[in-house]
Amino acid sequence: MTAAAEDVIRTLIERWAEAVHSGDMDAVLAYHAKDIVMFDVPPPFEGVRGIEAYRETWPPFFEWQANGASFEIESLDVTAGGDVAFAHALLRCGTAEELAANPANRLRLTLGLLFEDGRWVVTHEHHSFPITDQPATGQVREPGGAR
Repeated sequence: MTAAAEDVIRTLIERWAEAVHSGDMDAVLAYHAKDIVMFDVPPPFEGVRGIEAYRETWPPFFEWQANGASFEIESLDVTAGGDVAFAHALLRCGTAEELAANPANRLRLTLGLLFEDGRWVVTHEHHSFPITDQPATGQVREPGGAR
């Protein structure tokens, strides 16, 4: 079932991204759990909880995107078990000017899914961009080490 589940989830995520790009709210919400938890780039930084709060985050994004911003999956990896799965993706997300100024910048997407009532639903969604205004140190911090 794992390969088949991964294919189903991949299709679900691709359809979700297409719905985001087209501003189709019903399709954006279609595969999300009622108790979804999402951490997004803009505030609130403690995230949003519940499908109604999740719904409220999308209209400003749709408005911004209607002015020509892109939202395209470049890479997508899915791992699925019997009833739990996760996925991570990199997306081109930004206006032409933003992408020209920082062509390598990508939106990072992580999803947690559960198999409930005969279908996969997204229960956790996390969007982030790397911090690009700080110089990289090349140092790796050890767990529990000084910060």
